[in-house]
Amino acid sequence: MTTHTGAGPGPGNDTLPVTQADREEAVQTLQHAAGDGRLPLNEFSERVGTALTAETRRHLQAATAGLKATPPAGSARTVSSIVTFFGHRRQAGRWRLPGVLRARALFGDLYLDLREVTVHDDVVDISATTLFGNLTVDVPEGVEVELTGFDVLGDRELRLAPVPRRPGTPLIRLRAHGLLGDVYVRTPADGEQPPSWWSWFRPSRW
Repeated sequence: MTTHTGAGPGPGNDTLPVTQADREEAVQTLQHAAGDGRLPLNEFSERVGTALTAETRRHLQAATAGLKATPPAGSARTVSSIVTFFGHRRQAGRWRLPGVLRARALFGDLYLDLREVTVHDDVVDISATTLFGNLTVDVPEGVEVELTGFDVLGDRELRLAPVPRRPGTPLIRLRAHGLLGDVYVRTPADGEQPPSWWSWFRPSRW
């Protein structure tokens, strides 16, 4: 019997099984794409899941298909500090999450949506303090969050999707302190909005 290895791509190779080394190589490709800003965190997590469960080359190719060209420097704004007084702050969409982020809010809700951020650090440290307002942090499925800190006259909820951490995704270490406000860290359902502490007094402005 003659065994052929290293055969080039072709219609018959789409259904060939893949090895764990093939999967790990695909994950490395995705890590590079995420690190240089071509993949937001939510898409990176989804593609890694596809790569790690791929059984054929067709499935594996789907995990890395259509990667965008490297965006120009500065196309995603880096946000390392957030401060808001007497108003709500919503940080969402495509932005670059650095290794350290500090956030402060007084008399207002603070919402950090990390699902579309670009990030290249293995560990991200977020320090957040809220007075008279809620803190809500949304992360994509498969991203691990360590929540520490304390609340005074407030509650906290850590509600992540019940799936294993996706390899290559950053560890989010959130140290949150709150007075008269709640802390929510979650993988939100489709269309789920951040709860507002001020809804007790007037309709939410989110």
